[in-house]
Amino acid sequence: MTTAFDGWILAAQGPSRLGTIDVVTRFLFERGCYVTEHHSFDDRLERRFFIRVEFCDLPVEAQEEFRAALAERLAPFSMEFELVPPGHKPKVVIMVSKADHCLNDLLYRQRTGALNMDIRAVVSNHPDLEPLVRAHGIDWHHFPLSADHPERKPVQERRVIEVIEGSGAELTILARYMQVLSAELCQRLDGRAINIHHSLLPGFKGARPYHQAYAKGVKLVGATAHYINDDLDEGPIIAQGVEAVDHAHYPEELVSKGRDIECLTLARAVKQHLERRVFLSGRRTVVF
Repeated sequence: MTTAFDGWILAAQGPSRLGTIDVVTRFLFERGCYVTEHHSFDDRLERRFFIRVEFCDLPVEAQEEFRAALAERLAPFSMEFELVPPGHKPKVVIMVSKADHCLNDLLYRQRTGALNMDIRAVVSNHPDLEPLVRAHGIDWHHFPLSADHPERKPVQERRVIEVIEGSGAELTILARYMQVLSAELCQRLDGRAINIHHSLLPGFKGARPYHQAYAKGVKLVGATAHYINDDLDEGPIIAQGVEAVDHAHYPEELVSKGRDIECLTLARAVKQHLERRVFLSGRRTVVF
């Protein structure tokens, strides 16, 4: 398993201007910070510049002065930045329904250190997965929903918000949470909530998508991880996975392959977000 970088991460963005790379790298050079990884991209259509740098040789006790000096240096370029210290472990809340494959995979990856995060709570609209979550020593919240009582959804979502904000979560993961979030909740979680779904959308909407895919004789199955927004399953895409299939794959085999791809794709998207590798550029993402 690849060892995670245990240094500083600087992620910044701003308008496309001459000298944007130089102002960042020169500042780090002047401070004696050794750069171990560097990525930058200029979106000429959006006229936005993005840069991500991993570096070391900055004492933790010097970070406040470092932040202030960097903010002053970047101000003429109208650049916003985020500085992540070594060892930072973002707090996360996971939302699930009945399917356990993505949740189980995320719990395993946290336990083994493959995902550097601190799962503070799991929220579900069904009671089925409580034993799994409790076994990992994580807070469990069951907030049921009923199609017979749609008027209760605002109350349920307020309870969800209380858990997310009360835990201090930086990221919410919809690990096969089979409920459509309200526009209000989507807006509150803008840029910090990741959803996973099968890439067969929008061709096979509704129930039993893999059975629909089998009936059509598909040759590819996959999954898409994206940030949520007001448009159902149409938020900015972070990661996608795909695998070839053929006529010999029956519906249950497509389901099995789909679950594997969903787990891998969601884990990759979460890792990229946690490591500050994802930037929003309009309705698209820049992923380093």
